Amino acid sequence: MEESTVSPLIKRGKKKKYIADRLLTGVLWGLSAAVMIIIFLLLFRILAQGLPKITPSFLIDLPDELEAGGGIGPFLFNSFYILVLSMIISIPIGLGSGIYLAEYAPQNRLTEFIRTCVESLASVPSIVFGLFGYVLFVDLFDVGLTILGAAVALSLLNLPVLTRVSEEAISSVPNELREASYALGATKSKTILSVVIPAAIAGIVTGVSLTACRAFGESAVILLAGGSGTSGNMWDFNLFSQGGSLPVHLWYIQSEALVEDAREIADKSAAILVLIILFISSVTRLPIWLKDFQMRKRSN
Repeated sequence: MEESTVSPLIKRGKKKKYIADRLLTGVLWGLSAAVMIIIFLLLFRILAQGLPKITPSFLIDLPDELEAGGGIGPFLFNSFYILVLSMIISIPIGLGSGIYLAEYAPQNRLTEFIRTCVESLASVPSIVFGLFGYVLFVDLFDVGLTILGAAVALSLLNLPVLTRVSEEAISSVPNELREASYALGATKSKTILSVVIPAAIAGIVTGVSLTACRAFGESAVILLAGGSGTSGNMWDFNLFSQGGSLPVHLWYIQSEALVEDAREIADKSAAILVLIILFISSVTRLPIWLKDFQMRKRSN
C-alpha cells in the first residue's frame, strides 16, 4: 500500500481515538459531577432541616420519653466514648497486622489465604459483628448490653479495613527508600519505624479517618451489642452501662418515639451526626494537609 494511502488512514484512526477519548472523559466528568451534586444536595437538605434548630442545651440535656424538648446528651457522649475505645483497640492491632503482612509475612499460599480472609471480613455486613458481640457479651459472659460490648464489637468491624488499608499503604512505599536505609546501617525495624511508616502515613491516616467516620455512624453493631438506651447520666464512664449511641437514638426517634417533637429531634440529630463525621474526617486529615503545605512552601 502506498504511503499516500496509509497516511490518511493513520490520521483517521488517531482522530477516532481522540474523539473516543474526549467522549469517555466527558462521560466520566459528567458522572462524577452528578454524584457530587447528589451528595451536596443530600447534605444541604439534612443540615438545612436540622442545623437552625440546634441549641446548646439540646447537646447536653437528657432525653425525655414523653415530654417534648429533650436532648441527646448521653447518646452523644456514648458515641464518642465507644468510638475512642474501639479505635484504641483496633488501631494498634490493625496497623501491626498491616505491617506484618507487608514487611514480614512470606509470600506463600498461607499469606494469600490470610489476605483473602481479611478482605472477606471487610465485606461482612456490620450486623454480623453485632450478633457476635451479642452472643459474646450477653449469652456467653452474661454482662448484658454494655458500652464495652459495643466498643469491642465495633473494633472487630474496624480491624479488617484498617489491616488492608495499612498493608496497601506500606506496600506502596518504593523499595529504594528501604534499600537506602539499609545501606546506612539501619535495621529492618528501624527502617519500618523511621522510613516506611512516615512515607505511608498519608494512606494510613486516610484509612483511620474512613474507619472512624464509619464507626461513628454505625448503628447495627451498637444496637445489638450496646443496646438502645443509656444509664441516664451525661458523663457515665462505666464500661458496663448501656451503650446506646446517637445513630441508634436517631433510629429509635424515627421509628418508635412517643414525644410530639420526635421529627424535630430526628432532624437535629441527623444534622449533628453529619457535622461530627465531617469534623472527624477533617481533623484526622489536618496533619497531612499541614505537612503538604509546608513541603510546598519550602519547595517554592
